[in-house]
Amino acid sequence: MTQRPLPEPASGEVRLRVLACAVCRTDLHVIDGDLPLSVLPIVPGHEIVGEVEALGADVRSLAVGDRVGVPWLGHSCGHCAFCGAGRENLCDTPRFTGYHRDGGFATHVLAEADFCLPLADLAQEPARIAPLLCAGLIGWRSLKAAGDDARQLGIYGFGAAAHLVAQVAVAQGRTVHAFTRAGDAASQAFALSLGAAWAGSADMQPPRALDAAIIFAPAGELVPLALRAVRKGGRVVCGGIHMTDIPAFPYRLLWEERQLVSVANLTRADAREFLQVVRADPPKVHITTYALDRANEAIADLRAGRLQGAAVLVPPAPLQRSNQPKDRSP
Repeated sequence: MTQRPLPEPASGEVRLRVLACAVCRTDLHVIDGDLPLSVLPIVPGHEIVGEVEALGADVRSLAVGDRVGVPWLGHSCGHCAFCGAGRENLCDTPRFTGYHRDGGFATHVLAEADFCLPLADLAQEPARIAPLLCAGLIGWRSLKAAGDDARQLGIYGFGAAAHLVAQVAVAQGRTVHAFTRAGDAASQAFALSLGAAWAGSADMQPPRALDAAIIFAPAGELVPLALRAVRKGGRVVCGGIHMTDIPAFPYRLLWEERQLVSVANLTRADAREFLQVVRADPPKVHITTYALDRANEAIADLRAGRLQGAAVLVPPAPLQRSNQPKDRSP
């Protein structure tokens, strides 16, 4: 843990007191150097629920005391070809929370007001909202990429994103098949408890051919297995930001118009859509909470696969301020 001066918001920014920040597998990839790091040191964390504490100049959309969420996408340019086409997730010059700018493994964080998500009407406690802001959003974008006609859906890797998107898919009337590590009976039982019709290890064939499969686990060897499990014309969606190399596989697994696609980042439109889904039919968000100074323990538990659902860091309640308040971050 380190202490820094309390950050002051620039024009267009707000300062938030962090109420909760979930720990994402992307944070592991940042910490482990799987993603090229252009900013060091960096405070990780991009599934942030916070309360607006201070406003920068020109901020009109938010007020002090508002509860908001801060997701992975922290800035897009608004004028490149991708932004102009409504695909700000592919912006040429993006800035990501906890990667390009300090994130939520802290007591306070700065964020652009235009990229904060209003959360005032969500009744859940902050720790249960936090995983929705990446695990939920990426799960939602991956589910959309799988297609509306994907009624038989496979999910490979049953972590934070999978446990949320499985519930949404079941609520939509889809049949969910959960694939886990071999011998992981706990994760398989967890998936079944959330409405999955079948659960087994990743090398198994489901009882029915899949219309689509979503891969959340960062393991490239799952791609050929998922292609083998989908029907002709089916689709495999890679939902992670990082994956180990995909091994060579025979062309017959891809033939018959099977598709292999990836999902990258998210848009604010994704967030608005998904939060409307959550408001209408809230999923059960399974969490394990950790005090902020136990961040390394949370990271270790996520790395070792000891979690069902999501890990969430909860900073301490604010103390009476002295003359010079401090921001604390690990």
